[in-house]
Amino acid sequence: MKTIRAAVIGVGYLGQFHAEKYQQIPEAKLVAVVDTDEPRCVELSEKYQTRAVFDYREILDQVDAVSIAVPTCFHYKIAKDFLEHGVHVLLEKPITTTIEEADDLIRIAAEKKAVLQVGHLERFNPAVVATENVLNNPRFVESTRIAPFKPRGTDVNIVLDLMIHDIDLIMAFVGSPVREIRAVGAPVLTDKEDIANARIEFENGCVANITASRISFKSERKMRIFQPDAYISIDFQNRKLLVARKEGMTPSGPSISVDAESLDAGDAIMDDIRGFLHSIVSGAPPKVTGEDGRKALEIAIMITNQLNKAPL
Repeated sequence: MKTIRAAVIGVGYLGQFHAEKYQQIPEAKLVAVVDTDEPRCVELSEKYQTRAVFDYREILDQVDAVSIAVPTCFHYKIAKDFLEHGVHVLLEKPITTTIEEADDLIRIAAEKKAVLQVGHLERFNPAVVATENVLNNPRFVESTRIAPFKPRGTDVNIVLDLMIHDIDLIMAFVGSPVREIRAVGAPVLTDKEDIANARIEFENGCVANITASRISFKSERKMRIFQPDAYISIDFQNRKLLVARKEGMTPSGPSISVDAESLDAGDAIMDDIRGFLHSIVSGAPPKVTGEDGRKALEIAIMITNQLNKAPL
């Protein structure tokens, strides 16, 4: 099999892990790391024994695939340039800042027959993967994703920074168009919303209640799903899955079986990249397509618009 020439554009906190994974995969060759922070770029290039590049345009014709892990405001321009050169793109979430930009990237990827995968990493969380044969017509979803404040990610509000992980998962789980959204939130430590709550009603009757915050004293990433045949609890952070099912009725009430699993840590970024490379080689659609990224962005923008309308 032909070795895939890969590069990582943006080697900050997340990009450095992409570089590490490419360097470990035999079927890929990490030909460059790219960043405008020259000392950082050189440091990572030496660590992963590859070339340091300070302007991504230098390698447009020298790679087959790229991971793009730059601030969201640069996603569209950089991804567009690579896609137009027929380069496969793994683009960190959110896909872009506007729906129009997302649509343009999806169009170019289709025209160039290039893979466009969006890095919604929770799709590769072992606790999420384990639900694939359990989910069945969710009727109510409650999600909480809170974390201490960190400067990275504050170029966007909490909806696009953290909540979008759960938006993507819930859209995939429910599989129904959205009927109505209500949302409230507030800026606390930045000039954008740092805490928000959204209530999403779907056309099929399912309701999702999502809370996200980046101003908590602790980290918690949990989701509870109620469906006709089961209650499902997902702990993303600790990779735990609990499924409670009603087995029947007894004189003293319903009989309930509980199956709880603690799953191996796994490596979501490695699985993300391996899936990306598999799509390039096989032609199969990626686990998180450009269209999936667009759907999550669309809902995130709708929630943001509701936040802007909410009374202070």
